[in-house]
Amino acid sequence: MFIKEHCRPNQIHRTLLAVAGPVKDERVVLTNSTWVVDAGELQTAFGFQVRIVNDFEAVAFSLPSLTSNDLTAIGGGRPEAGAPMAALGPGSGLGVACLIGGSEKGVVIASEGGHATLAGTCEQEDRIVDHLRKRFGHVSAERAISGSGLENIYQAIAALEGLDVPPRNATEITRTALSGECQLARRSLHTFCAFLGSFAGNVALTFGARGGLYIAGGISPRILDFIVQSEFRKRFEAKGRFREYLAAIPSYVITHPATALIGLKSLVESGASNRATYSGNGL
Repeated sequence: MFIKEHCRPNQIHRTLLAVAGPVKDERVVLTNSTWVVDAGELQTAFGFQVRIVNDFEAVAFSLPSLTSNDLTAIGGGRPEAGAPMAALGPGSGLGVACLIGGSEKGVVIASEGGHATLAGTCEQEDRIVDHLRKRFGHVSAERAISGSGLENIYQAIAALEGLDVPPRNATEITRTALSGECQLARRSLHTFCAFLGSFAGNVALTFGARGGLYIAGGISPRILDFIVQSEFRKRFEAKGRFREYLAAIPSYVITHPATALIGLKSLVESGASNRATYSGNGL
């Protein structure tokens, strides 16, 4: 339908798609959806060449093109030229990728880091993780740092404290937290930001991201002021002997509404088939 309405009379010869999930043999089974995106099937159906990349691979390729108007800084020093730049983002899931080389000619490591095991840093978080473990078995970072993760946190705190609260989705939790209407929602959002800060610090350490840590996704821009005033940055830096190392790394929230498209544009302009990418498989 979109092609018929918007792409005629021009003929499409090649497409580049960013999809939320691990890419294997030009095929993606979406982690948080029943959809399957297969390049071969699309090519057969529509008659043009198809290449698929991970959505956060595209975000990582966009980083050198972002300007100060596209970013809000949250602490840290200045990005180190040429150093790795890491991107992560909570949305329907939790994406993670890293650009090595710090320029438009860099190499992206596409990962499924959002499915790494979630760790608590205090007794309350340990209790939340334990509660989630009883529900899910393995508790990945995505189980707390995503839209559904915020819902999980809200439900876990209510259950642990024996609170009778109305069921709320992530949008409702966010709205009532920001308005002050619901203190449980506000506490849940604070916990979400704390988990996000700890995880972001882990990602920065893992990749040596002295070029900066960039937070994308649909949630963060909507709660930007809340993140700034939360424990996010404190928890980002709270890595014991490596506190000073993290304190020097700048962190940003990406406010541009179409970051992945900027990355795809960069890939197309540079010759997508010639760009180097390492794609890790998820768990």
